[in-house]
Amino acid sequence: MTTESPLRVLGIDPGLNHTGWAILEVRSARDPALVASGVIDPPKDAAIVERLCAITTGLSDVIARHAPELAAIERVFVNVNPQSTLLLGQARGAAIVACGLAKLALDEFTPSEIKEAVTGTGRADKLMIVKMIRTRLSVDRDFRPDEADAAAAALCLIQRLPLRALERSGGSSRSFATARRGRFVRGARASWTNFAQTRTKKDSK
Repeated sequence: MTTESPLRVLGIDPGLNHTGWAILEVRSARDPALVASGVIDPPKDAAIVERLCAITTGLSDVIARHAPELAAIERVFVNVNPQSTLLLGQARGAAIVACGLAKLALDEFTPSEIKEAVTGTGRADKLMIVKMIRTRLSVDRDFRPDEADAAAAALCLIQRLPLRALERSGGSSRSFATARRGRFVRGARASWTNFAQTRTKKDSK
């Protein structure tokens, strides 16, 4: 009897000054565990190109060290300050490059989707996210807001894994709808197993 290896998910909260990251490990969508987390802090007095390189290099090191298979990142939205949006988009691009170089499957979520997945409301503030991350992951330590946001992004993807599995395996519309309600019924379990087997076959090649 073979034991399926845990799935590792990388969460990314991009930022030109601070890019948070978190690695979560999961055997099902209900038992995520924190493997490691941190923040990449490019030198503020460095040129933008150097700061972007620091983000790509730092995340590449994280990926090489912890070997995630999936990644989740916050989607950029246009805010009041166009310049801030532009800089955030550049940092996000640097993070996506790191995922692309490692050939990671990448999912994108809006800030409200991530907040709602972790706290139940799309209007949660950073303190609430930090508190819920500590509770959800059963971790008794302080988190910087950026790494808590990254862990939240990873959790958002993990909660949607049954949907992703169903999409890949061609699950029925009925089982797809049931999975959307968060229930691990037979159809969702079968699709998850199929997805895991696909990963195993890919790794063995």
